[in-house]
This record gives sequence, C-alpha cells and structure tokens, in this order.
Amino acid sequence: MASTSNPDINFAHLIGYHSVAAAVIFAILYIPLLGWFIFQSFRRPTYVHFVLSFFCSIRVTAFIIRAILAGSDSAGHNLNLLIADEILFGVGFFGLLYSAYTLVLDRESLVDIAPPTNIISSLTRNRKLFRLAMTAAVAIGITGSSMSQDSSPQSVNTGSTLRKISAIIFLVLTVLQAYQTCVLARMEMTSSGAYRHDNESFGMKNGIFILVAISLLLLIREAFSVATIGNLAKQNNEHFWYPLLALPEILAVVLYATPGLVPPRAELPK
Repeated sequence: MASTSNPDINFAHLIGYHSVAAAVIFAILYIPLLGWFIFQSFRRPTYVHFVLSFFCSIRVTAFIIRAILAGSDSAGHNLNLLIADEILFGVGFFGLLYSAYTLVLDRESLVDIAPPTNIISSLTRNRKLFRLAMTAAVAIGITGSSMSQDSSPQSVNTGSTLRKISAIIFLVLTVLQAYQTCVLARMEMTSSGAYRHDNESFGMKNGIFILVAISLLLLIREAFSVATIGNLAKQNNEHFWYPLLALPEILAVVLYATPGLVPPRAELPK
C-alpha cells in the first residue's frame, strides 16, 4: 500500500492543486448558502432542503481541505488527505443530483395532468431504483479513488476502471434527470402551468425554467467529469476544473435557493 505521506512528493501539486485563493473563495461562497438551507430546513422542512444543507456542508469542508492542500507543503505530501478531498467532491454530487431529481418529481405530482406511462418514464420515476443506482455509483467511486492511489499497478488499473464506471453511471443518471425535467416541462405546457394549488411565488411560477437551467449545469459538470476521466492532469487542471465543475455546481445551488421553488411538504400528495 502506498505511504500516507512522502516528503519528496507533493501529491496535491502533482495532480493540479495550486490556487489557494480560488478554493477559499468557493468555501466562503458556500457558507451563506449553507446557512440559507439550514434555515429553510427548520422553517420549511423538506427532503430537498435537508440534502442541500448536507451538500453545502460537504463543499465547505472539501474546499477548505483543497485550500490547505494547495497552500501547505506538508499537507500536500499527505496522500490520505488528498484522497479524502477527492472522495468528498465525489460523494457531494449525490446530494446535488438527487435534489434535482426529487424536486422534479415533487413538482410533477402537483401538475394537473397524468404523467407519461412509457417504460423510460416509469423507470425514471422509480425513486428507489434511482437512489440505488446513485448509491452504487458513490460506492464504486470511493473504492476506485482509494485503489487508484495504491502502489500495485493492478490495483491502480482496477481503481481507474471503477472511477470510470462510477462517472458513467452518474452521467447516465444526470441525463435521465434532464429527460424527466423535459417531461415536466411538456406537462406544464400541456396543462398551461395549472397546478393544483394557488402558490403564486416566483419559484413556483417560473420553476420549470429554473429546473431546466439546473439540469443543463449538472450535464456540463458530468460531461466534463466523464470526458476527462482518463486524463487526470486535464481533469484537475484548475483552468478547466473550476469553470466546468466547481462553477456549475455552485450556480445550481444558487438556483435551488429561489424562493418558492421547493414545494412545501403539506402541498405534496400523501
């Protein structure tokens, strides 16, 4: 097994961790978002608010670790700390994607029209199946990240393969979530946006446009992740990583904070 630290190799700099300022800025930007979703979790408790609170807390932690790895030479030599940071970034996306998925299905249940009954739509609306696939992707990704840092070439190859499988599963799920968003958009246009309630908030009236934007941001994030999965140098290049992975994530979280976007639990069907 590879040593947890090596005084001769700065692992963080080796794979592309250089900018302390960028990591600190993103950590700071996530703090008010974390406070907002924690506040909403108590004021209007919903699954989406809980999960986004969890996601923001993970991102604050991950960016703080990233800043430490980029700025501290001794920390940069700690391989375990680097692996922990990579795992946090991978695990966090679970919450972001499942929040989008849950929100689309919750809003779909409020539209006064029956959803499509084709096989793809039926499978996509199966929350347990979707959650199971996401959990499998996370588990495979964590295992792959750990094995990729092993000293054995066979373990490294296996770890790289597992990371690719995890990324592909997440991309497929992200595409399915985007498809479900398109289904919701069509349902809203067919029913002229008529919901079975009188919620006139900005987020409820314009929610489908916000959800489409979130879906596009998640697709950009995952497309970049899969496109560079075989080239870690390019994937961790901060000139690409921040605008194509970190930025789409935080923009999606900002959109989630739109007032009225998340339906109150009392309005959802039992």
